[in-house]
Amino acid sequence: MAAPGFTGATLDRADALRSDPDAVPRLLADPRARLLRLRALDPALTEDGRLAWGSPAEAHPEGEIVFLGFGGGVPHFAAVNPDEKVVVGRSLAIFRILEQLPAEDAALYGGARSVVDWHMRHRFCANCGTGTEVFRSGWGRKCPNCGAEHFPRTDPVVIMLAEHEGRALLGRQKAWPPGRYSALAGFVEPGESIEEAVARETLEEAGVRVTGVRYVASQPWPFPSQLMIACVAEAADDALNLDANELEDAIWVSRRDVQSVLAGGPGPFLPPPPYAIAFTLLTAWAEA
Repeated sequence: MAAPGFTGATLDRADALRSDPDAVPRLLADPRARLLRLRALDPALTEDGRLAWGSPAEAHPEGEIVFLGFGGGVPHFAAVNPDEKVVVGRSLAIFRILEQLPAEDAALYGGARSVVDWHMRHRFCANCGTGTEVFRSGWGRKCPNCGAEHFPRTDPVVIMLAEHEGRALLGRQKAWPPGRYSALAGFVEPGESIEEAVARETLEEAGVRVTGVRYVASQPWPFPSQLMIACVAEAADDALNLDANELEDAIWVSRRDVQSVLAGGPGPFLPPPPYAIAFTLLTAWAEA
């Protein structure tokens, strides 16, 4: 099974340095230091389709710095621009960018985007409302008033295939490109296991009861910051009762259809993009 998208970053995150208050100024002074070029959270690319890097001197003078880690001994950073507004949703350009980025670049970008986006959204203390300050080399924020510490969050999401008699259940949302179908998905709720979330979401969205949940793989998803947990489960039957607020349509597809579609051939649906873990999940199921 191919590695899921947004995995395989090669930077050494150097966690031991994050608590050293002198680390970031010292590393920024390294003439080799590199700053990821972002605008509205989208990355700039080089002519050969790689992530574009500049000097830390390019960062906004009043911005905040995140130490991403070392690559070949060279310190890498991202910056939070205080003049940029919080980004809502995703740009149309980002999908074209992700289609050409090498896997390790996409993984590095995904982590940087998630952390920078978190800083943009969490500038005030959730406990007392005071403006917070960056600490731990950009991997946390601390309130100067009440002392509360805040850290980048990752929200768990289950994404799953229900299978019944050699077929898998796929659904589509109205906003997706015509013909595209993918695995069902939903957030894990407080007090819920992965298996329980899979069963609940499949029942809520499609009216299908499942058991025997099997874990397949996981993927960080930086829009804004989820951990996608891919699973397969056994459906009791193939009767559907769709929640129209969640799904426009749902279909059962055979392994032969999935194999054909993933290979670029004909079939009853358009697949999710290769950088989405739904593609990885479908591939794993089709090869089982």
